[in-house]
Amino acid sequence: MAKRRSRSYYDDYWPHYEPTRPIEADGIKAKSQRGKFVTSWWADKWINALQRLMDAGRLSRGRSYARKGQVLEIDIKAGKVAARVQGSRPSPYKVSIELKPLSDSQWTSVMDALAEQAIFAAQLLNEEMPADIEQVFDKAKVPLFPQSRGDLSTKCSCPDPANPCKHIAAVYYLLGERFDADPFLLFELRGRSKAAIIAALRERRAVSVPAQEALSYVPDVIAAVDAPPLAECLDTYWGAPTAWDAVSLRIAAPPVDLALLKRLGLPDFVDATSFRAQMERVYNGVTDRALEIAFGDMDRESTD
Repeated sequence: MAKRRSRSYYDDYWPHYEPTRPIEADGIKAKSQRGKFVTSWWADKWINALQRLMDAGRLSRGRSYARKGQVLEIDIKAGKVAARVQGSRPSPYKVSIELKPLSDSQWTSVMDALAEQAIFAAQLLNEEMPADIEQVFDKAKVPLFPQSRGDLSTKCSCPDPANPCKHIAAVYYLLGERFDADPFLLFELRGRSKAAIIAALRERRAVSVPAQEALSYVPDVIAAVDAPPLAECLDTYWGAPTAWDAVSLRIAAPPVDLALLKRLGLPDFVDATSFRAQMERVYNGVTDRALEIAFGDMDRESTD
């Protein structure tokens, strides 16, 4: 006896539409050919937003289109994505996806909040997406990711009356993969380019501590040092200072992975992919070993 498929909300919401076989195309093929489509949490949230807006059948066909290369091109601009998708008709369908850009005042509020958090600024300047960045956008009363149908405006020239259709879904999935590689594209859809965000962060971080204030304590520190002549302290010169016990140290992995490499950029005389992978292994190995030594020493001291 055949298993009966359970009905869902979308069975009544969307009109029935017979699937068609698309004309094969050699377009943009998704890197993910099976299983989960994206790897980063921010791209995953983008995909999840689509899954709340579409029925399972069209989602599945959209993933298939994205993996087969039916999407011919994608153009991302501030607030809008334009694409062409090869369907069952000779002429490719035109797809548009619009995400409402933030106003200038909203972006000012977001950038001020980001600059206040040193770790947020450091991660974004190193092209990483901070884990708690949604809180900043929530504070500006604008969601970073689509949360309802009103947040997204989608169109497709295909005859399917459902919106979003499988062609829109295919483009949406491929956008998720692009966000995986470059989180700044998500900001670009909200109306700010990568260059504009980095410039705004650097400007705010530069003035967060005035230069005069930053230098004002230096003479006091120098004047406070009352060191005896070298000839009088040769016996204890290589020992730890008397105030060493008061020094507070925080031993932890760096908050930004490969920060120096990201800041300086990859050298042009090596293969970028293999060099980055090699350096990532080196950095991670050094970090793991340093933590092992540090916490191993602390364990030994606690047992002495």
